Formats: sequence, structure tokens, C-alpha cells
Amino acid sequence: MTMTGRERVLRTLEFDSPDRVPRDLWRLPICDLVHGKANIDALLNKYPIDFDGPDFTNHKLQALTQGDPYAVGQYTDEWGCVFENLKAGIIGEVKNPPLTDWSRLEDLRPPVESYDIDVEAINASCAAKDKFLWAHACPRPFERCQFLRGAEELYMDLAEQPDELLQLLDTIHTHDCKELDAWARTDVDYLRFIDDWGSQHSLLINPDTWRKLFKPMYAEYARIAHDAGKKIFMHSDGHIFDIYEDLIEIGIDAINSQLFCMDIEEIGNHFKGRITFWGEIDRQHILPNGTPDDCRNAVQRVADALWSPQGGVIAQFEAAEAPLENYDAVYDQWSRVGQVASSRPS
Repeated sequence: MTMTGRERVLRTLEFDSPDRVPRDLWRLPICDLVHGKANIDALLNKYPIDFDGPDFTNHKLQALTQGDPYAVGQYTDEWGCVFENLKAGIIGEVKNPPLTDWSRLEDLRPPVESYDIDVEAINASCAAKDKFLWAHACPRPFERCQFLRGAEELYMDLAEQPDELLQLLDTIHTHDCKELDAWARTDVDYLRFIDDWGSQHSLLINPDTWRKLFKPMYAEYARIAHDAGKKIFMHSDGHIFDIYEDLIEIGIDAINSQLFCMDIEEIGNHFKGRITFWGEIDRQHILPNGTPDDCRNAVQRVADALWSPQGGVIAQFEAAEAPLENYDAVYDQWSRVGQVASSRPS
């Protein structure tokens, strides 16, 4: 039986034997600039993805921003953070954080417009789609603190934990929960959040500090999602092996992480079958610099360590400037993995 994207992803998340490995693609604007939109569209016609979002634009939230986040120049986001971008198609960096001085904390205005959404219009769009649908909300408390305070100041804050840091975290978290609560009332299938916690070889901060300050926030995101019958997805770059167990404990359904920064086989030994791995093929080395065979071998390594016919992996990667033939090889190999896996026992 051929499944819809929604059915396929849900079966994967619940380890209930999908008909094939679900597909997802993180299509950065630079990908279309480098390869041409028509060529990327053709790739996705060949390998349809199973994820989508409702057709909805929050014009009130959009009015708070200035510029284009993917264009060369400046972009001001809804929190008032100004990004400087030197290359078209990717997002820039905040060079002058607005909260380097704690005296400005009382003037911080969270964008309440982000949870002023049209539930009826969103649900109408959801009803017309059969893919696994994301919410247009994506909390990032650690990164938001970096954008507001600056990385150097924030790492000092995390070491000293002044009252102002706790107030800032509470302000961000209160906003994020209200935004997720609003989207949990819609007919989307999952809520998501992102925070890059890993360096190349370890967590960026002491895991105990992470557990004290951030784990309870993420647990609340998971509770909001699950209480509404939604799944909860998380993304984090870098080496995050030390917190996988925590993420499973608080109920994260799927994690997108840089598997190739870690020992994939060791990840499989501890966590296979306990959480769904939301894709990732090495975008530092293999995708941009490898051959199609290298990409196929990378897929097979992930499959051998983490996938079973019952589910547990989503065939996802980030598309930027890597050769098109490498993208094709990734999806083709995942298709082969699914065919082989569906015909043999776990």
C-alpha cells in the first residue's frame, strides 16, 4: 500500500513500518542560486519529499522586520537583532547585539505578533495537504540569547548566571511557549525548535549547565506538543552525544543532528529505536567534496547504524552548493535502503 507523506512520517516516528524511508530537504536559497530553481524542482519531482507547511504568512510579524535575510546587506529580525550578510543565499551574523548592556533589558520587546495567527486559515490550508506539516514557529532560546547578548557575553553569563540572564531566559521562554501554544491549536502535525549546541568535538557548555537552564525549557516545548497530539522535532548542529539521553527522556520525537561529527555506530548502539534520526548527511566534507559513491556509502553507514524496517530515520539533508549528482545519490541510496529493508527482518 502506498502511503501519504503524513502516514509515512508518522509510521516512521512510531516505528510502525512505513512503506519507504520518508524524505525531507532543507533547501537553502543559495542552492537555487547555484544550481537553478528548475534543476532543484526536477530533483524533487524525481524524489518527492514528505514534509510541508501550511500556506500562511503572518503579515503582522513580517512588518516588524526589515530587509531580506538571504540578501547581501542588513536584515533586522522581529526581535530587533540586525544581521550583517556578505553572501547571497545564506543568513548573516549579528555584529552589534542589542543587549550587550544589561541596562537595556527592561526595554526588550518580545514579538507578540508571532502568536497572533489565523487558526482558521491555517487549518484550511492543512486540510488541502497530505504531507507531514510543520508549524511556522521555531523557538531557539540559546541562539536568541546569542543574537541579543553576543556570544562572548553570553558564555560569561552562563558561567556566572546573573539574575539578568535568568530574566532574559524567562522572557524568551514565555514568548516561545505562547507561540507554540498558538500553533498547537492548529492542524499541523508537529512543532519544532532549533539550537546549535555542539562544537566539532563536544558540547559547547557543561552538560550540567545545559540540564539546569535549557533542558526544562525544551521539556516544556515537548509537553505543549504532546498535550495537543503533535510530535516535537529538534535540530542541533555539532557534537551533542552527551545530551541525546536527555532529549529522549523529555520526549523529543525526532532529532536532526550532525551525525558525522560523532561516532554514528556508537549512537546506534545507544539510541537506535528510541528516537527518530531526522536525517543529515555530512555537509562539511562528503556532500560538497565527495563523489556520488561517497554519498551512497555515507547513507548506507547511517542506515546500518540507525534504520530498521520499522522506522527510525528520515532521509534528510541540507542542500546548498554541493554537486547535484550528490543530492541525487543520497536520495537514490535511501530508496534502495528502504527496498532492501522492507524485504528482510529487523
